[in-house]
Amino acid sequence: QVRLVESGGGSVQAGGSLRLSCLASGYANNPYCMAWFRQAPGQEREGVARIASNGNTYYADSVKGRFTISRDNAKNTLYLQMNSLKPEDTAMYYCAARTTYGCPASRQLYGYWGQGTQVTVSS
Repeated sequence: QVRLVESGGGSVQAGGSLRLSCLASGYANNPYCMAWFRQAPGQEREGVARIASNGNTYYADSVKGRFTISRDNAKNTLYLQMNSLKPEDTAMYYCAARTTYGCPASRQLYGYWGQGTQVTVSS
């Protein structure tokens, strides 16, 4: 059974940093693409960053230069280093995975999701 478990969320002041982790289990092979999405209250879930198995990375414009996505395939773990956090980064952050080829931006194309971890940034 495929499972994604996020950790590392919390409350931080603006300008601070957090590192999210997502432990993946139950896969026969490492997912081709893993991603972070976020959802603020009353808003749609949006893509934050994604990384393919070849190391290619993609970022939303709103987080470029502040967030870094990485993955450790040996540990089956996805990371999101978040620096210079802003109040508008406050959201529930979700890990997602896709086992087929491609690393699309659309959340509908990811078949596996974690339960989420809350990030709250105060001004």
